[in-house]
Amino acid sequence: MCGRCGVHDIVIRGGTIVDGTGAAPVTGDLAIDGGLISAVGRVEGQGRREIDAAGCIVAPGFIDLHTHLDAQVGWDPAMTPIAWHGVTTALIGNCGLTFAPCKPSDRAILAGMMETVEDIPREAILSGLPWSWEAYEEYLDTLDSIGPGLNVVGLVGHSALRYYVMGERSFDDQATPTELGAMCAVMDRAMARGALGFSTNRFEPHKAPDGRSIPGTFADVSELIAIARVVAARGGLVQAVGAHPDVLRELADATGVRILFSYGVGPNAGDGRRAAGLLDGLCEGRDITAITHVRGTGYLYNLMGMLPFRGPAWEELRARDSAGRMAAVRDGAFAGRLVAEARSRVQFSQVFDLGDGTTPVYAAADELSVEAQAAAAGETVAELMVRRWRETDGRAFFNYRMFSPSVDELSEVIRGDHCFPGLGDAGAHVAQVMDGDWPSFILAYWVRERRLFSLAEGVRRMTSGPARVLGLADRGVLAPGKRADVAVFDFDQVSELQPTTAHDFPGGAPRYIQRGRGYRAVLVNGEVSLENDELTGVRSGRVLRPGEQERRPEAVS
Repeated sequence: MCGRCGVHDIVIRGGTIVDGTGAAPVTGDLAIDGGLISAVGRVEGQGRREIDAAGCIVAPGFIDLHTHLDAQVGWDPAMTPIAWHGVTTALIGNCGLTFAPCKPSDRAILAGMMETVEDIPREAILSGLPWSWEAYEEYLDTLDSIGPGLNVVGLVGHSALRYYVMGERSFDDQATPTELGAMCAVMDRAMARGALGFSTNRFEPHKAPDGRSIPGTFADVSELIAIARVVAARGGLVQAVGAHPDVLRELADATGVRILFSYGVGPNAGDGRRAAGLLDGLCEGRDITAITHVRGTGYLYNLMGMLPFRGPAWEELRARDSAGRMAAVRDGAFAGRLVAEARSRVQFSQVFDLGDGTTPVYAAADELSVEAQAAAAGETVAELMVRRWRETDGRAFFNYRMFSPSVDELSEVIRGDHCFPGLGDAGAHVAQVMDGDWPSFILAYWVRERRLFSLAEGVRRMTSGPARVLGLADRGVLAPGKRADVAVFDFDQVSELQPTTAHDFPGGAPRYIQRGRGYRAVLVNGEVSLENDELTGVRSGRVLRPGEQERRPEAVS
């Protein structure tokens, strides 16, 4: 604030403040100066800019613990879709997959692994990034130069680290002592220059383009422990996917490192309670946190995107552009071929129509599956889906609940103390899955509709809780001196909108996107990045570097 004139940079006026700690909401104002929160409560001075928050919630910006925006930030620095849903900080480098460290000769290999594991088009990766780095800290420098719309925190991926040191041997061989020492040295340097930590992937079906499991999948646990000791010494985080609980337990006990890992729950009665009990046992006395989906999720089927059937007519349909696909389902003869030739291994008892409303229906009861609805209508599933695409001009989406299919069982896990909902995977599986709307879904479904959490607790689980996992002491809470990452939203209206298909990747590759509703404003480092659900074009995010003094480039607009 200007001491002589009593004017703040920004005042968010008259909102209901939910500060991120879990404390009860209070009505008040919030002042921002120099990118920091300068006052919370009753603010006497005026703001050079005033944001009317009457009738709205004022909360810390949400923190996304699981994204794969590592490449997308190069051509979409706004970092959609999560930028539409109140997210102000994103963790990248998850699941052992990163683009650094990387020798110039290895760029196509790392891009190929990201494509086959995370469904991010390889050519978009290679053409959409400058590839001007070798060391991980140089990759962070590149992100800084791009000017991201959100704050970014980065992990060093095991696959890249192993390939950088071991080359082709990284796929199948154990590291020699010399190689392990080299990996630890590279890891230590990366953390000294700004990496948050390390990610590893032990899920065997995650393959490189040649069919081999990605490097690190079969690495001896002693290798993980050695690298985790480096991470722990610098106060960092280890993220894991596909790791057996015994491995996580051994890592935590041997090193004391913070661990974040992906977790799921089965569909059967009692699965949720059993999963919650196992998680409590694993985390007791250890700094281990799980992250899971916010709803039943998996492939999204849409006429303009992913199709669930095979057969000659369906292959012809796949080869057509959007207009051609729409014409095909409107053509009675061709539609008849689609129905007659439809073949699929999909379990349509787990596939659900997201409906025609402004907001999608994600939690419909089992008896409303497309299989059940088709039977009730005397149709095949293929007839139902083709009809729905014809009736909606191709807009109808169908959600295949492959993972966490039961919201009731899922609730048993996410209500616990050791699990955060939010496994959104933004930036990955771009033409298959769309879960980047997870904060809006939590607010609309788990808080407003189901009341699994109070508003204060729901916000805590998206703000100060994830901030603690990442070791970010300056964010996640609305308090004087904290960074001014803020989400202002209408709690009665906030929700996700229906997904759509966009062709905005380099080369025109398709992806699913999903916008939000009910966001009055989102501020990143004290700059308004979104207003009334629309991005402003201001990009004031930063690469947050826990290992060195944070750099503060000017906002890009």
